[in-house]
Amino acid sequence: MQIGDLSRQTGVNIETIRYYERIGVLPKPARQPNRRRTYSPADAERLGFIRHARELGFDLPSIRILLALQERPEASCEDASRIAQEQLEAVESRIARLLLLQDELARMVSECRRGRVSECRVIEALAPARPTARSDPSGRAGTTAP
Repeated sequence: MQIGDLSRQTGVNIETIRYYERIGVLPKPARQPNRRRTYSPADAERLGFIRHARELGFDLPSIRILLALQERPEASCEDASRIAQEQLEAVESRIARLLLLQDELARMVSECRRGRVSECRVIEALAPARPTARSDPSGRAGTTAP
């Protein structure tokens, strides 16, 4: 199959396929006499594996290790399990941060009275804090000269 066919079959963009070839996570394909790439069903399976791993958030170094492990079915899956556990922890951490963001956004929206922008809680919450008179480095703000 040609690169366009592989792209349609796996849902991976053509430029991404070429990138994976350049960095070595997908082997360089055979070439036809007209220099077009030719991919095998094994290439499609490998690319599907990579795509699924990327969807789960695995980075390319981890995917390289997982691909190497896949080629050694008799090896222990301890490394694969460790990599998956680390990814799970990273996802849980992102979810926790996203939940905090969700709470903050919900609070901003609920506190907005939908009046004028000058009184808008959303705009106010997003604006950087304004310096107060006490934050003047000279220490003289808000005082009168003797």
